Amino acid sequence: QVQLTESGGGLVQAGGSLRLSCAVSGWRFNIYGMGWFRQAPGKEREFVAAIRWGGSSTYYADSVKGRFTISSDNAKNTVYLQMNSLKFEDTAVYYCAARRNSGYSWSNRRDYEYWGQGTQVTVSS
Repeated sequence: QVQLTESGGGLVQAGGSLRLSCAVSGWRFNIYGMGWFRQAPGKEREFVAAIRWGGSSTYYADSVKGRFTISSDNAKNTVYLQMNSLKFEDTAVYYCAARRNSGYSWSNRRDYEYWGQGTQVTVSS
């Protein structure tokens, strides 16, 4: 079993920055990749970014390209999401997720087997 614990959320003004962290514990040796998703009130959970575990390949939603950066520190078993130039519409609960195989798409949340509890990001306009 894999456990994911997010941290780093909070309240920030538009144009500001936040860095989210996701600590990975438990049986992590079969992890293929990690992703970040977000869910705003009344909306579907949507893909934000993903990274190949142990590699450098990254993937982003169009809405965050050029503003957000996903990275990992395998020695610390942690995945990060650096969020810059935040906008009001980035307000959401952000979830970390892990997947055990390549699946069909990095953005398909059904391809991720493990999820964290989420961390709230609020951007004031």
